[in-house]
Amino acid sequence: MAGAESNKAKIARRVVEVLEFFDDDHPQATVMDIVRRYNRPQSSTSELLSSLVGLGLLYKDPTTRSFAPTPRAALLGCSVQSGIVRDGRLAGLIDRLSAQTGLGIAVFGMVGTTAQIFSWRPGKYQLRTSQTEGFSGGQHEVLTETSVGHLLLSTLPQARRDGLLRRINAEAPYERKFNFAEMVSRVQQCSNTGYATGVAGFGSIADVTAMLLPDQPMHQPLALALVYEPSEQINAETLRLTLADAIERSIAERPQHSASVERIAGAA
Repeated sequence: MAGAESNKAKIARRVVEVLEFFDDDHPQATVMDIVRRYNRPQSSTSELLSSLVGLGLLYKDPTTRSFAPTPRAALLGCSVQSGIVRDGRLAGLIDRLSAQTGLGIAVFGMVGTTAQIFSWRPGKYQLRTSQTEGFSGGQHEVLTETSVGHLLLSTLPQARRDGLLRRINAEAPYERKFNFAEMVSRVQQCSNTGYATGVAGFGSIADVTAMLLPDQPMHQPLALALVYEPSEQINAETLRLTLADAIERSIAERPQHSASVERIAGAA
């Protein structure tokens, strides 16, 4: 039974990998593109892609034999997300920041004791990292090992936050243990300021400047971050102001129909 569950987990991971492959630089993919990126067997990869076509998640071009995501792939789960995700403003916000800064843009969420990259938009320059696949969507990092994790932790009630920090410290190997009081202070600073700047983690030498996205469900925070390698040309405070301004503009751009629907629902 354990083996069967493990196999199911592998299949699920490979489905997500396929969908995450597609981005501005890779609007289409062949079987061999997926095989090379993730070092997967060609036969099973071809079968997986064909299954995703059958499920309506991928289109297959009969001429080039390449694949591309369908609108169904983009819309899965969209209707139950917060407004900024559901109505497309988050995608527009990422586009704007990417064009304005040229830096990597990441959306982070909290999964258990880890921060996970929910979405990754590469910048002009590739980040140096020990990860074989580079900085990419789906990766996890322990919350205390990344500045974004400190920011996500800051959204939790104090008692739950402290309990989670104690759990992480207890489970950490000796070289990863931290001073509890110092970590509490770092997280509280994020809570006080509403942003975080510092080590990115994820096996990278990069730093991040991150802010929380507004109006997220309780205990499901999202953080938007600019990711960059430190240099004399990078000013974290300027990036913070840029990020804050972009998020504020995105909030102001809420579609008129969303407000109308809320008023109608309230009247009912």
